[in-house]
Amino acid sequence: MGRTDAPRPGTPGRPLPGAGSSPTGLLDLLNVAAVVLDAHGRVVFWSPQAEELFGYAAPEALGRFAVRLLVHQEHWDEVISLFGEVMESGADWAGAFPVRHKDGSTRLVEFRNMRLLDDLGDTYALGLAVDQAMVARVERGLALSARLVSQSPIGLAILDPDLRYVTVNPALERIHGVPAAAHVGRHVREVLTFLDAEAVEGRLRQVLETGQPVSDRYVVGRTAADPHREHAWSVSYHRLEDAAGRVIGLATSVIDITERHEANLATTRARNRLALIAHASASIGTTLDVERTAHELAGVVVPDLADVAAVHVLDSVLRGRSPSETGPARFRVAAVVTAPARATAQAAADPPGGLASYDSDRLLTRCVRTRKPVLVAEATRGDLRHIARTSEAAALLEATGVHSYLAVPLLARGEVIGALSLERAGTPEPFDEDDTLLACELASRAATCIDNARWYQSVSDTALALQRRLLPELPPRLPGLEIACRYLPAGAVTGIGGDWFDAMRLPGDRTALVVGDVMGSGINAAASMGQLRSATRAFAQLDLDPAEALRHLDRLTEDVEHTIATCAYCRYDPERGECRVSVAGHLPPALVRSGRPAELLDVPSGVPLGVGGWAFSTTAFPFRPGDLLALYTDGLVETREDPIDARLGILRDALTATAGEDLGEACDRVLETLRPPAGDDVALLLARARL
Repeated sequence: MGRTDAPRPGTPGRPLPGAGSSPTGLLDLLNVAAVVLDAHGRVVFWSPQAEELFGYAAPEALGRFAVRLLVHQEHWDEVISLFGEVMESGADWAGAFPVRHKDGSTRLVEFRNMRLLDDLGDTYALGLAVDQAMVARVERGLALSARLVSQSPIGLAILDPDLRYVTVNPALERIHGVPAAAHVGRHVREVLTFLDAEAVEGRLRQVLETGQPVSDRYVVGRTAADPHREHAWSVSYHRLEDAAGRVIGLATSVIDITERHEANLATTRARNRLALIAHASASIGTTLDVERTAHELAGVVVPDLADVAAVHVLDSVLRGRSPSETGPARFRVAAVVTAPARATAQAAADPPGGLASYDSDRLLTRCVRTRKPVLVAEATRGDLRHIARTSEAAALLEATGVHSYLAVPLLARGEVIGALSLERAGTPEPFDEDDTLLACELASRAATCIDNARWYQSVSDTALALQRRLLPELPPRLPGLEIACRYLPAGAVTGIGGDWFDAMRLPGDRTALVVGDVMGSGINAAASMGQLRSATRAFAQLDLDPAEALRHLDRLTEDVEHTIATCAYCRYDPERGECRVSVAGHLPPALVRSGRPAELLDVPSGVPLGVGGWAFSTTAFPFRPGDLLALYTDGLVETREDPIDARLGILRDALTATAGEDLGEACDRVLETLRPPAGDDVALLLARARL
């Protein structure tokens, strides 16, 4: 047998020059020892691993009989017999045998013996030996690994460097819904078709390149085996390397966390529902306006609960009548809101602010007449025909992708006042019972607000109609005067009622100009204002001095229970070019003389009408052609934020800037400049002496 050079100790596993691949390291792990015996049983080759396993250095072992060196005497006959069989028959022998170590101890060694033949026809025996304890440990590890992989509830897979599946365990088969045979040899992108496979492969390649593992990454999707349920997985990727550091592939682990995912979703939905209810409580009913309140309701549910929301209020309820129980239901469309991504659904909805009649077979009609929610989780084409008001609208709903519908009644104080209808088009999940409960809760809260707004609107319309009827129609022409006036009602029903203005022709071509404000608000204030205005006109016809007219009004007001009012009364005489004015607790009139800035008249303010026991005084001042007089109520200049002096300064500047304009335009510009708040009535009267 030719000479063989053994690798030097200290360089185990070093690849030979030109070797096709790097070692796996398994032989190094087992530390396999090689011993060659000649035909007589003497050691002719002794590997470094043999030195480590048996304890003898090569010089100590070479040339000696192996049986005397390594075997206890009581086993010599048995070993010599086995050696003879191998050499004669050429059959291999494998087994474990007790071996004597140099230190005197006995070790159980796993052997594999075989006969060798060189080119000269000489025979030798090759023995490969491994510590049996090491073999047992490796076997146990492999068995344990195989058992863990096959029985683990965690999905496990090995991928080669090209991202092809090498092996998968049964758990991963169940998770993917794909058998192992359909995994092995296929790329990840060919198997994980239910996920964004390109993104998955991108992360896998990054792990291959960098060695940086990915741990506990959250992935959600629907598998082909269970397409109707959303699953969630925690995935981890680790690069695999052999003992020499060569990259041999990837290991992936997948844990099904669908139940935890669903529990988290349920918790999140519950939290979102509570947040939505809290948001609705703060957002709905901020004003006493039916349309605004309805829009607030629809705005709360879109897009968190629905993609399209519409609030329909029964027209009969708005008119103060009981709704009909037969025939079509007639609605006022109070609000329609659509999600930004579903703007095209607006075309299928009823126009906001208009009237819409729904036949008795429509689901919206059923909702208000049964006073119960109507849920269509999966809407078919036939369902859409009963959801939409017309066949054209049904076609638009289908084109928009509406697939789920929910209508809940608006119930307030035991009466149905309308319905909230919800549609889903972009949101994939259909409406369910939880959505119905939430919609009913929101509708219940909003219905009371809408009903309050409806009652408020009714009272407001009544008060405003009364007030407008009580306000005068000014004469088209007055001697020596141009006049213009503006009246702005309060923005709330509680503010309507107290302000009035008047201009009356008196004997001798004189004119009485009056502006007043009854303290308080509502219908009672409007009624008191009407009484005072009528009395003022009666006293004016007596051609009384302004102070005397206010004295009579004060006595009259004392007899009207709980009535206090302020008033500015002015009498203009064109022949004398003079105005006489008396004020009862009112803001002073403003005067703009031709070519000069506006000023506030310095007149005694007096006390309000109804206080009693106080004398009023009259102040006279010239009022020549081109001069402008402004009478106004406190709603024009009083605010909570600004000092009254600052607001009066703005009024003077506005009057100065508009003194030469048409009086109607001047009124509008003054109101626009001061922008009075909506909480109080405003009356403004401008009078200019004719040139």
